[in-house]
Amino acid sequence: MDAAVKHCTQGVGIWGWANNDRGDEPDVVMACAGDVPTLETLAAVDLLRRHLPQLKVRMVNVVDLMTLQPKDQHPHGLSDADFDALFTTGKPVIFAYHGYPWLIHRLTYRRANHDNVHVRGYMEEGSTTTPFDMVVRNRLDRFHLVGDVIDSVPGLGAAAAYAKQAIRDKLVEHQRHIAAYGTDMPEVADWRWPAAAGAVST
Repeated sequence: MDAAVKHCTQGVGIWGWANNDRGDEPDVVMACAGDVPTLETLAAVDLLRRHLPQLKVRMVNVVDLMTLQPKDQHPHGLSDADFDALFTTGKPVIFAYHGYPWLIHRLTYRRANHDNVHVRGYMEEGSTTTPFDMVVRNRLDRFHLVGDVIDSVPGLGAAAAYAKQAIRDKLVEHQRHIAAYGTDMPEVADWRWPAAAGAVST
């Protein structure tokens, strides 16, 4: 609870327990704002650890969107130095957001790394379907986020081809499962963050 209070008070921060970049420059920053995007980002990080263990991933959770603005534009805004320390100045940032993507771009357009910020958000796609399928339809799901990382991080090598095939297969499995049963796959609906350090979910 103490950690949650500190995080929410600051409005933005690195979730060290979800990262594997400590002491190194990350290869990619996974950022998120909102409950569903945060869950999907965590699940994407889990998949990346399983399929691309050599990848250095940093996860940044945003509670207060105004922290993304420069400090001279909003009292909650981060200084350029603090923003760069979180999001880097040249690494890909995959940002999952529970609203329209343009807002994140607008809030970060003056930042040094803005050109490397790739936002997944609401695309006005929907239907009467399962909760996870709504996320898939808006390409805000764990599998599309992993695909964005693979497409954005250079030099991943042959392992990335197999990882990308694995997530494509999962999207096909998802579509077949909801068509057959009308519910989300158990591995999605019941997913939890691995309890032990280095553990992976099934």
